[in-house]
This record gives sequence, C-alpha cells and structure tokens, in this order.
Amino acid sequence: MVRMSDLVRGMGREASAKSAPPPTAPAATAPAPPAAPAKPGLPPPPPRARGESAVRSAPVVETAPAPLEDPGVLLGEMQALLLEVREIARGSGEFPWTRLEALIDRAIISLDRSPDLFWVANNPAAAPGVDYLSFHQARVAVMALRIGANVGYDRRRLLSLGMAGALIDVGLWPMSETVLRRLDTLTGDELNAYRAHPRHSAELIRRWGPPNDGIVQAVLEHHEREQGQGFPQGLTGAAVDGDAKILGLADTYTGLTVPPTARPRLRPHEAVREIVKSRHEAFPSALIKALLSEISVFPPGTVVRLNTEEIGRVIAVNRNHPLRPRVEIMADSKGQRLPTPKTVDLSEAPFLYITGPVTEGSR
Repeated sequence: MVRMSDLVRGMGREASAKSAPPPTAPAATAPAPPAAPAKPGLPPPPPRARGESAVRSAPVVETAPAPLEDPGVLLGEMQALLLEVREIARGSGEFPWTRLEALIDRAIISLDRSPDLFWVANNPAAAPGVDYLSFHQARVAVMALRIGANVGYDRRRLLSLGMAGALIDVGLWPMSETVLRRLDTLTGDELNAYRAHPRHSAELIRRWGPPNDGIVQAVLEHHEREQGQGFPQGLTGAAVDGDAKILGLADTYTGLTVPPTARPRLRPHEAVREIVKSRHEAFPSALIKALLSEISVFPPGTVVRLNTEEIGRVIAVNRNHPLRPRVEIMADSKGQRLPTPKTVDLSEAPFLYITGPVTEGSR
C-alpha cells in the first residue's frame, strides 16, 4: 500500500515538472525551396503581367494547423523579455516593442486555441530566485487577455491590453525590493512612494514611445476603483479607463494567488471568492463574472479523491461544468498506484464525482 503523503507529493512533482517552462532555443529558419525546373519539351511559363500577383496562379494547398505552443515556454519567454525591460527601466536603452507585441500576439493565439496558458500562469509556484515583478507582470498580461477575450475584445484591443498588462509595474523596479516585500505594512513616505508608482510607470512607458496612448492610460489608471477608493487620481466609475479596470482586476487576482509578501497564497477559486466578498465595489460585476467563468474549484494539478475512493489529478477544466473536470486517475480505491494512469472526463461520467481535494495530511 502506498502512503497517501508519498502519493500526493509524487503527483505534485509530476504536475510541477509538466508546468515548468523548459529552456528555449532560437527558432531555425527553414531555407526557401529551389524553384522547380521546367519539364522537358514544355515551353516556359509566360511572364506575368506587371503588377500581377504570383499567388493567383499558385495551387491551393491545404496545410495542417500549427501545433499548439508550449505554454510554459511562452510564459518563460515573456518573463525573460521583462527582465530586459527591468534593465531598461533602471537605466537606458531602446524598448523592444516589436518583440513584446509578437509575444502578446502569440499569447492571444495560444489562449484562443487552448486554456493551457491560462492555467500555467495560474500555477502558484514561482521558481526560486525569480524576479517577482517579471513573474507577476507576465501573469497579469495572461489573465488580462483572458478576461478581455471573455468580454468581447477584438485582436487589436487585446494586443494593447496585453502589452499594458505586461508593463503595469515597471515604475516599481527603480524602487527598493524591500518595499515590495512589505507592502502590507507600508506607512508614511514609503506608502506615498508606492502609491505614486502608476504615474512613474506611465511616464516610463510614454518615454519609450508606445504604439498607442491607450497603453499609457491603462497603466496609469490600473489602481483606480469604481467607488473612487483607488489611486493616484481617485477616479470613479465611467471615468476609469476600461482596459485599466481589467488590469486592476487581473493585478488584484494575481497578487492574491502569489503575493509579494509573506501573506498566505490563495487558490484560484479562493482568490475570486475574496474579490467578490471584500472588493465587490471595486470592480464591475461583468469583469468579475468574466474571470469567474475561467476559474474552477479544482484547477489543473489539484489532487482529488473520487466517490469511488480512487485518487487522481485534475488535468483539464470543463468551463461549462466547473465541478466535473477531466481527471487522470493515479491510484485505486485501496491507495495502490496504477501501473498506467487512466483518464476520465467527469462531465461524461454521471456516476463519478469529486468528493474533495487530497492533501499530504489526508489518510
């Protein structure tokens, strides 16, 4: 019989290994194929008229859709680029707008095809020694993109929103890191300095020459709240930029699930419950619903017990059935680890259901 604590730890290690971003390598550029030689005995093709497109005469070739991008790699690339931005914020240099836009565009495509990037960004485990602001801003960008898509943003507006999300806290980099670690206890001049960071961030971004002014405004207002309880301007309701409202919600959510301080982390559904309970006047209900529609009580990676006493790990969420995810069953009802895990979609198994999560202390 396998000890429950060993089983849960083993599942946790497997989940972490699957979500950890592997090292990236530069993509190789395939050489262009040589032109096909003319067949013997046939005259060469007639020259195209001036301005005529070569595409018109090319045969239509059906191609398979591109493979899904590894979400861990993509999130890792976003953090790596933000580390470069950190050095620019602390000194000088040309801002890589083209590269940031390309990364955000890839994130939009990834989220449109699969929720995997959303759940990788939800992984509460930050690598040891990671730069917190790079980690946090990459997560905010992904969360904001998902919320924006859910409320009907088109591709152009999502690009602007995602770039703003990746840069909301650039004004904090020049400050001491110890300030971040004590956000819950700041007073006096330190608190005033922190509350000024949206202005500093907006000033930096404006200096870097962004693709549009909407990025600057969204960053400047991402700490404003519906009832005027935000900062730095105390704006209310409709006076707050729409993108800024999404960024504020994403920023709050990510700060609850992975706080910069020693405050306990909340699981995704706990963070949403906290937002609904104590911040119901801070964000529009439509945005909270857009976030809530993505969150499951049992997010991927959660080790759960079924009503059959079998133990499994959640591997995918069913948006229409948040309590009935897809589960990889790892151990039978007696706690014996299966030689080959089996996958069950609980939305298609009406007699199976989750009785609760399994922790290391469970017996």
